Amino acid sequence: MVKITRVGRRSVSGFMLASLLMAGQVSALEPEHETRRLMLATEEAVSSESWGEAGEYLNRLQQLEGEKPANYFYFRGRVMLESDHYNEAQAALEKYVSLAGSEGEHYTDALKLITNVEKARQQEGASAKKNGSIDPEPVAIIEPASEQSLGKLRELYLADSNADALVIHANTLLDVAGWREDQRIVRLDRPADVSYRIERLNDTISIQESRRESGGRVVKTTESMGVFGVNPQIEWNCESSTASCWIYDPRDGSRLMKLSPDRERAEEIARTLGRLIRTMQSPSQS
Repeated sequence: MVKITRVGRRSVSGFMLASLLMAGQVSALEPEHETRRLMLATEEAVSSESWGEAGEYLNRLQQLEGEKPANYFYFRGRVMLESDHYNEAQAALEKYVSLAGSEGEHYTDALKLITNVEKARQQEGASAKKNGSIDPEPVAIIEPASEQSLGKLRELYLADSNADALVIHANTLLDVAGWREDQRIVRLDRPADVSYRIERLNDTISIQESRRESGGRVVKTTESMGVFGVNPQIEWNCESSTASCWIYDPRDGSRLMKLSPDRERAEEIARTLGRLIRTMQSPSQS
C-alpha cells in the first residue's frame, strides 16, 4: 500500500519564497531537456516527501509546451492527493494509468492511490452525513468559490495571485480532459484530438483550441473573452450521443469547449472558469 503522509504541508508556505525565485529564472535548456530535468527534480522531491517543492516543479512542467511524460501525471496525482484535491488527484492518476499501461513503472502504486482517493471521498462523505452538511445534488450551474478555497489553491500552486492560481488549476484540469474521437485509445504518442489552454491577459481570458486533423496536422485557434459584463455562473453538460462534455460560453450560451465524457472533470473545469471570471471582475480579489 502506498503511504501518503501530511508532513510536507507545513513546508509549503516556507518554500514559497525560494520557489518564486526559482520560477523567475529562465532556463537555457531546450524544452525536451528542461522537461527531463524538472521530472528528475520532481521525482527526488516526492521521494523525500517535500510536497511543496514537488508542486513547484510540477507547476513549472505544466507551463512548458509539448506533451507531458506519463510519470508527470503520476507525480501530480500524488501531490494532489496529499493536498486533498481528490478530483484532480484521480484525474491525474487515471491519466497515468491510461498512458503508461500495466508496464508502467508506477502502475501498481497508481491503482492503489486511486483506491485511496475513493476511500478518502467515502470518509469525507460519511463525515459530512454525520454532521448533517451533505450538499444537494450537483447541478450544471456552478456557484462561486469561497475565499478560503481560493487561498488553498494559491498555496497549492505557490501562485502570486488568486487569478494566477486559477489559471494554473484550469490548465492542469484541461491537460487531462482532451476529447478523443476514439475514447478507447489513449496513448502517450497520440495527443487528444481536441484540447484547450487558457491564459489571463489583463481583464481578458484567452482560450486556445488545438484541433488535430487527419495526417497529424494541428490547427490552433484562439478566442478572447473579456470578463466584465460576463455571468461567472458557467453552464456545462455531457452528451452520450457525441461522447463528450461541453462548456458553454457565458456570453451567448454557445458551445465553447468540447471535452472528454467525464462529468466530474467537466464540472470542475466549469467551476474553475467561473471562479476565474469572478475573481478577475474584482481587482481587489485577483
